[in-house]
Amino acid sequence: MKLAWIVAAAAMAAVPANAAPRSETAVLAGGCFWGMEAVFEHVKGVTDVVSGYAGGSPKDASYQKVSAEGTGHAEAVRITYDPAQISYAQLLQIYFSVAHDPTQVNRQGPDVGSSYRSAIFPQSPKQAAFAKAFIARLNATQVYKAPIATRIERGGFYAAEAYHQDFARKHPYFPYIVVNDRPKVVALKKKFPTFYKA
Repeated sequence: MKLAWIVAAAAMAAVPANAAPRSETAVLAGGCFWGMEAVFEHVKGVTDVVSGYAGGSPKDASYQKVSAEGTGHAEAVRITYDPAQISYAQLLQIYFSVAHDPTQVNRQGPDVGSSYRSAIFPQSPKQAAFAKAFIARLNATQVYKAPIATRIERGGFYAAEAYHQDFARKHPYFPYIVVNDRPKVVALKKKFPTFYKA
């Protein structure tokens, strides 16, 4: 797939083997946060994944308000990772290829509304510039048949309610998880075996 070539060509794709362990964060939105969290929890180098809301006001960061589709928030995940083990580029590769469908506008699978939009919330100017260039490369090489709908946005991240955290791990047989999210984890293991952790 051309996506692998894009990542290989990206400046941030290479991680020095002797880089000192440290912690960085990425905030990504791509549909229901249960599935996004489930995928990134299985990525080597990722130390924590938190489900939450991004793009709106802190006073509106609740499931009841966000699901009413009037807050400007998107369901998102905050990924804490060690860039000595996995790069931001590699996280984006997983995000664009198995975590969600980046060509969908304001929806993912059965979920419809702006809170399920595809969006990247850069945590630094470097991430913002890289994400913009990454999307431009995807569109230029026509990896997907439809244009990339992913938006680059600004906004804080607010953790979701406790019952949403680790939902797929705690409820592996919940019908929504079985149908919509478990296949994404399977795809991660198949497409990115070197990144996958049980």
